[in-house]
Amino acid sequence: MGNDVGIRPETDLQGFLQDLVVASAGLDDFLEGFVEATSAAPGFEPHDTTTSVARLRPRAHPLLVGSTRDARRLARLEVHLHDGPSVRAAASGRTVGVPDFSFAGEDPLFGSAALRHGVRSALSTPIAVQGPERAVITYYSSRPSSFTDEHRCATERFAAAGATSLGLALRLARLRDRADHLAAAMESRTTIDLAAGVMMAQNRCSQEEAIEILRAASSARNMKLRELARNVLTSTVDAPVSTHFD
Repeated sequence: MGNDVGIRPETDLQGFLQDLVVASAGLDDFLEGFVEATSAAPGFEPHDTTTSVARLRPRAHPLLVGSTRDARRLARLEVHLHDGPSVRAAASGRTVGVPDFSFAGEDPLFGSAALRHGVRSALSTPIAVQGPERAVITYYSSRPSSFTDEHRCATERFAAAGATSLGLALRLARLRDRADHLAAAMESRTTIDLAAGVMMAQNRCSQEEAIEILRAASSARNMKLRELARNVLTSTVDAPVSTHFD
């Protein structure tokens, strides 16, 4: 997205994030701007700190963004290993700090990976969003004991300020997904109905019988019904077929 995100006063943060929801092309775009804002929060040194924001969903792929490639890689590792401060913060709903992965026993799998990537400490804070989804801000640092009580308070304030905007962005993303699924379902249904019409004309049968013919053929060919219907239409008109909705 390329937002020019500087260190903004807390009083301006909520307004900035709300504007970000409006200006973003989608959830990915919003989270890119969101993570830029977290990495620019006062008190965090950019030269030895990276940031990630994770959106975790039950039975679905997570959405992970980071201020750097290493931050994204670390966030992916936490999710893959199901181990690490962001996983614990999401599960508990509380901020989790790791002063030094060299001595921490809570994250045995991720801790070893973090050290191999040059990360010594981390701080993860959950963002309160409604529904089954979870969102977490995580800071990683190359220095041990990098995050103080002041950092913890600052991160929790940021998470509280960003919860409303992130929740709105998530709801908009769900609405877009539903609209896309509905459009796909309508297109599929229309294609099948048109193909059934072709079968009715060719076989002089009822619509019910035409649908059964298509289902039997799709099963025999191990092909999805809508794909078979599209092939029927294409072979009939000898041209690509598309569905139009006004």
